[in-house]
Amino acid sequence: MSMERLYLFDTTLRDGAQTAGVDFSLEDKLQIAAMLDGLGVDYIEGGYPGANLSDSELFSKEHNLKAKFTAFGMTKRAGRSVENDPGLQEILNAKADAICFVAKAWDYHVRVALGCSNEDNLTGISQSIKAAIAAGKEALLDCEHFFDGYKANPEYALECAKAAFDAGARWVVLCDTNGGTLPNEVRQIVSEVVKVVPGTHLGIHAHNDTEHAVANSLAAVRAGVRQIQGTLNGLGERCGNANLISIIPTLMLKSEYADRFDLNISADGLAGLTQVSRAFDELLNRSPEIQAPYVGASAFATSAGIHASAIMKNPDTYEHVAPEKIGNMRRLLVSDQAGRSNIMAQLERLGIAVEKDDPRISTLLRVVKEREAIGYAYEVAEASFELLARRTLGSVPEYFEIASYRVMVERRYNAKGELVTVSEATVKAVVDGEVTFSAGEGNGPVNALDMALRRDLGKYSRYIADLTLIDYKVRVLTGGTDAVTRVLVESGDDQGNRWFTIGVSPNIVDASFHALIDSVTYKLHRDGAPPP
Repeated sequence: MSMERLYLFDTTLRDGAQTAGVDFSLEDKLQIAAMLDGLGVDYIEGGYPGANLSDSELFSKEHNLKAKFTAFGMTKRAGRSVENDPGLQEILNAKADAICFVAKAWDYHVRVALGCSNEDNLTGISQSIKAAIAAGKEALLDCEHFFDGYKANPEYALECAKAAFDAGARWVVLCDTNGGTLPNEVRQIVSEVVKVVPGTHLGIHAHNDTEHAVANSLAAVRAGVRQIQGTLNGLGERCGNANLISIIPTLMLKSEYADRFDLNISADGLAGLTQVSRAFDELLNRSPEIQAPYVGASAFATSAGIHASAIMKNPDTYEHVAPEKIGNMRRLLVSDQAGRSNIMAQLERLGIAVEKDDPRISTLLRVVKEREAIGYAYEVAEASFELLARRTLGSVPEYFEIASYRVMVERRYNAKGELVTVSEATVKAVVDGEVTFSAGEGNGPVNALDMALRRDLGKYSRYIADLTLIDYKVRVLTGGTDAVTRVLVESGDDQGNRWFTIGVSPNIVDASFHALIDSVTYKLHRDGAPPP
C-alpha cells in the first residue's frame, strides 16, 4: 500500500516566541532554524517581517535550508489595495520560500476586531494569496479561530477556507486559537471541511489550553488533514502549542500512523529527537521536563522491584517504544547496563574506538554519574563530554595548566564622567614548562577571563586566534546566595564550527572559567595541536 505524505510545519520561532519569558535573539533564531532543518521538518516559520528589528533582519538574509523558510503576516487590510498596504508589501518582499497569512475565520472577530464586512475579509484572503503566488512564494492561510467560528457560523468559516483554496493556497490551516476544542469536535468538524477543501491541502494548528493539542492534531490527521503545525517542546503563549517532540515519534512509531503515513524525518533524525529537545531547553535556559513523553529523563525510568525485573527480562513489558529509537535511554536502578550501553553509543557516534569490555568504560560511566549528580548536563555540552571521555581513555594531552587566575570588577567614572562597570582579569598558565602571565579587560568578568586566557598560550595561541565566545548561559541549580550554578558556553570559529562546553561550581566565575578552559582545549584537540 502506498504511503500518504504528512508535512510538519514548525512555528517555534514565531508562535513559540510569544511564550512568557522567551525572547529569541537573531543568533538564537538562526541556531534553532538549523536545529529544525537538521531534524527534517518541512516548514520553518521564522517570524513576522516588519514586526520587530530581529525579524526584519532575519528575513533580509538568504537562508540555506532544506525546509521551506516561511514568513508570517496579516492578509490585506480592508479598504486598501495590495500595492498600497505597506505591511503586506514587506511580507511579500521578505526573503522567504513561503508566506503564511493569518485571517479571521469567525464572523464575530471580523466584525469586532477588523471592523469590516464578511465580504471584505474574503476579498482580503483571496487577493493576499494571489499576491503571494505572483511574488513567487508558496501561499498558506492560517484560519484564525476556525473551530469557534465554525460552531458559530459554519457557512462563513467554510467560505474563508474555500476562498484561500480557490485562490491557490497550498495549505489552508484550521486553527484552534483558544485551545478549547476537544478531539471529538476536531474530528467531526474536519470531516465536514474536507468536503469543501481537500485534505491534501488542509493543516491543523492546535493550542494546548485543555492539554489536548497533540490529541487534537492526531484527530485532525485521522479526519483528513495532511499538515501539522506545532513547536519544539510545545512552546507557545498561555499553555503552549501542539508539541512536535511528542507528535513526531507517535507518527513514526505507532502502527496506526506509521503504516499509513510518511514523514520527511529519517530514523537518524528520530534518534536525535531527545538531544534536540534538551538542547532547545538549554538554549532557553530552563530545565528539561523530566517526565516529558518520549524524551524526558524519566520517560523510560523504572524503580527497583517487579517492574524492573520484568524489563530486564523483556523491555516490551513496560516500554511502549524502544527508548533508543528517539535517542533516550532506559534507566533501571538495579542495573547500570543501560547507562553503559548509552555511553558506548555516544563514543561510537564521536568516533572514539574502544572495546565494550574495556574497564575504563565503567570508570567513565561512574565519573559521568558523579558529575551529573552535582549539576553537569552532558546532553547539551557534547564538547565537554568528548573531552571527559578522551581524558578518561587517555587520549587528550594536557596542553596547558592554569596555575592561578584573578578577576576584579570595578564600578567607576570614566574620562567622560560616565559611571561604568569594568572587569579585569589575570591568568597565569604553564605551557611546555614555561609560565605565561596575561591580562584582559572586558565588559564582564567572563569576557575579561576569556580575553586573558587566550591572550598568551605560547605555541597554542595561533590555534585559538579565531575562537569566539558566541553565547553564555547561567542556571542556578540550588537556592540561596551560596547556590550552585551551571554555566553553558557556546563557542565558534571562522570555519563555522560551533560547540558547547559546561562548568559547575558554587562560584559563578569559577564555573564559567571551567567551561572556557574546556572550550579552548576542545578546539586545540579538534584542530590537531601538538602535545606539550
